[in-house]
Amino acid sequence: MRKVILLFSHTLSDEQISEAKLNYDVEEFMYLPKNLQNLWSSIEPELETISEVLTPLKNFLIQNSEKDDLVLVQGDFGAVFIMVDFCFKHNLVPIYATTQRVVKEYEQDNRLVKKSIFTFGRFRKYELV
Repeated sequence: MRKVILLFSHTLSDEQISEAKLNYDVEEFMYLPKNLQNLWSSIEPELETISEVLTPLKNFLIQNSEKDDLVLVQGDFGAVFIMVDFCFKHNLVPIYATTQRVVKEYEQDNRLVKKSIFTFGRFRKYELV
């Protein structure tokens, strides 16, 4: 059995936990410590480069993972790219959650209101091409 390390700004839903256990043989879900979660969730948009900023997260993965562990990577696009690349280079399996979006439009107070509802689809592995 393996674990999932969460580079993710949300809490997993029961449905996501079930999917990981059933389809990926996961027994452990590892959330980031608060300081690293804050780092991952609020990468400064003004920074020109972020690779060095992500060093504590890379170190956390090295210290807390084993070959073929899953890493759920979702967030800032540049950070995701860097961390997915890091996972591939360190024999970890980067994944992401897919969603289905349902858009509802209705009129309220003479305004058109659009509401998007996202539902979990499945986890999918990032692929090298």
